[in-house]
Amino acid sequence: MSRTSHAKRPTLSGDRGQGRFAYFVRRALLNIRQNVLVNVLTIGTIALALLIVSLFLLVFVNLESTADEWSGKIQVTAYFDKEPDSTELSALMNRVKAIEGTDKVVFVGKLDAMKRFRARLKGQESLLEGVPADVLPSSLEISLKRKSREDGAIEAYVTRLKKVPGISEVQYGDEWVKRFNAFMNFLRFVGALLAAFLLLAVLFIVSNTIKLTIYARKEELELMELVGATRLFIKAPFLIEGVIQGAAGALLALLVLVGAYFGFLHSATNFVNLSVSVAGLSFLPPVYVAGIIAGGIMLGFLGSITSLRKFINSQS
Repeated sequence: MSRTSHAKRPTLSGDRGQGRFAYFVRRALLNIRQNVLVNVLTIGTIALALLIVSLFLLVFVNLESTADEWSGKIQVTAYFDKEPDSTELSALMNRVKAIEGTDKVVFVGKLDAMKRFRARLKGQESLLEGVPADVLPSSLEISLKRKSREDGAIEAYVTRLKKVPGISEVQYGDEWVKRFNAFMNFLRFVGALLAAFLLLAVLFIVSNTIKLTIYARKEELELMELVGATRLFIKAPFLIEGVIQGAAGALLALLVLVGAYFGFLHSATNFVNLSVSVAGLSFLPPVYVAGIIAGGIMLGFLGSITSLRKFINSQS
């Protein structure tokens, strides 16, 4: 009686689930160790590209912060025909505060207005001799919330403010506001355009650099196809390799950026006698840092999948 032995097909420890994923990760790490020079080149390319984007973001974030600080100085001044008494003033201020977009309201009486005017003359107070102390009108100085500082929003706010009884005139430097907002819109447009261009350039560079890794193992890929390996089985280690390269490039770019940031602050402190609080410079917010890391991972993944698709299709 012959015994029939059924040989069990050897399987990877990762035939399914976590085991297969662990195999792909080990294979990706082995690929990296076997092609150190090409992988260093790829990681360096990703790091350089992301560093350019990161530097731009750092400059843009600080410009936005400075612009937001400047826009906070936009102030609407409402003048009265006659100075209201305490009861009328309380009612007027409550009505102004109720207008959507109002952030802060300060009352400036006639005497306070004259004191400010004298302080601005700086030694030429003699010009005001004989001028009555109450010649200047009383007013409300109104600071606006961020969303109400745009052109259309501030004009709509002023329209509503003029309807408040007792207010005779409203001034807010409309020409300055329009120029400032136009400059900020232009800055955002240029920033978005440069960012889009840089991202496209980075994707192109990364895709073509990762091709070097794939072509370095061209014979291996062809052999795997000949023995019946599925496309997923072939692609997965390379995709994970691209993710590792992207993450490493992003972390390297951030390390260089941190060094450049603190190096600049140190130099500025020594030569210009600035402090971080005085200079107003800040590092990238956590959400931007996370975005750079995620962007590096995505670039590595997209670069790998693009290169693999072209290679495998060309072999079919």
